[in-house]
Amino acid sequence: MSTRVLSGVQPSGVKHLGNYFGAIRQHLELQDRFPGECFYFIADYHALTTVQDAEALRESVHELAVTYLALGLDPDKTLLFRQSDVPEVTELAWLLATVTGMGLLERAHSYKDKVGRGLPASVGLFTYPVLMAADILSYDATLVPVGKDQIQHVEMTQDMATHFNQTYGKGNSLLHRPEFRLSDAPYVTGTDGHKMSSSYGNTLPLFESGKKLKKLVGGIVTDSTELGQPLEAERCNVFALLRLFAAADELERIREHYRTGSRDGTAFGYGHAKLLLGAHIERHFEAARGRRDELLAHPERVEEVLRNSAVRARATARATLDRCKHACGLR
Repeated sequence: MSTRVLSGVQPSGVKHLGNYFGAIRQHLELQDRFPGECFYFIADYHALTTVQDAEALRESVHELAVTYLALGLDPDKTLLFRQSDVPEVTELAWLLATVTGMGLLERAHSYKDKVGRGLPASVGLFTYPVLMAADILSYDATLVPVGKDQIQHVEMTQDMATHFNQTYGKGNSLLHRPEFRLSDAPYVTGTDGHKMSSSYGNTLPLFESGKKLKKLVGGIVTDSTELGQPLEAERCNVFALLRLFAAADELERIREHYRTGSRDGTAFGYGHAKLLLGAHIERHFEAARGRRDELLAHPERVEEVLRNSAVRARATARATLDRCKHACGLR
C-alpha cells in the first residue's frame, strides 16, 4: 500500500515560529515526498472543545488556511480542508465508539490532565480520541506525523482499528492500521526562555515585521552581561533562535562573536545578536508575507481550495464509511 500522510491542525491563535518549525515546515516537506497523498485538515470540530465563539472560530480557520497556503502548501499536491466539511468522519466516529472501551478513553492524557487539575471536562473532550481516530482512519492514512505528546492518540487509533476489524472484519482489514512518524522538530525557545507557546504569551508570530518584530525580538530575555564582554552562546535564548535560521558557517562566526565579545574589532553584545535574528526572520518569511497579503485580499481563493479539497477528501472518506457500514449491517 502506498504511503498516505494525514495530519490535523488546531485553528487556535496566530501561528508562530514554534508552530512553523514544530509542524508546518514538516508538512510542507512531506507534500514533495508524497505528492497527492498528503491530507491536512483544519480541526474545527476538535476546536469546539475549547473555542465557543462562532466568529472567532471562523476567523481562526481562515487564518490557518491562509498561513499554510502563504508558506507554500500546493493544492495541486496536497489536500487542505475543514474537518467539518467531511461529515462522513463523524459517522465513522460513532461506529468506532461502539467498539471502544471506556477504559481506553479514560487513559487519554488530555482527559486525565484536565480532570486531575479539577477542571470540568466535557463529553467532547472525553471522546476526543474517537473523533481523532476517525479522522485518521477515514482516509486510509498510513503515516501520521506527530510530536511525542501525540503518540498516544495514534496508538489509541491503532487499538480502535484493531477492535473494529476483529468485531466486523471477518478476517478482512476494514480499517488500515496507521503508524506514527515522530517529528524531528527542534525545541523552539520563546522570548522568555521557555518553550514557545501561545499559552505563555512568549511567541514570535510568523508574519510580523518592521518595528513590531524589532520590539518583540528586542524583548527576548538575556542576562546582564555588559557590551563587549564574552557571552555564553549555548545558554543564550537569542542564539537558540538563530540556530533555526543561520547556516552552519554563519552560526560558527556568530558563536565566535559571542566567545570574544567582539565583531570586526568592535564590541558585540546581545543587541547585535537580536538585530541579526530580526533580519533572518524578515528575510525568511518575506515572500510568504507577500503571498499572505494577496490571499487576505482574495478570501474566495482560500475558500475555493478548502472546498475543492473537501470534495476529494469526502470521496475517500465515503468509500471507507460505506464498507464499514455494510460490515456493521447498516447497508
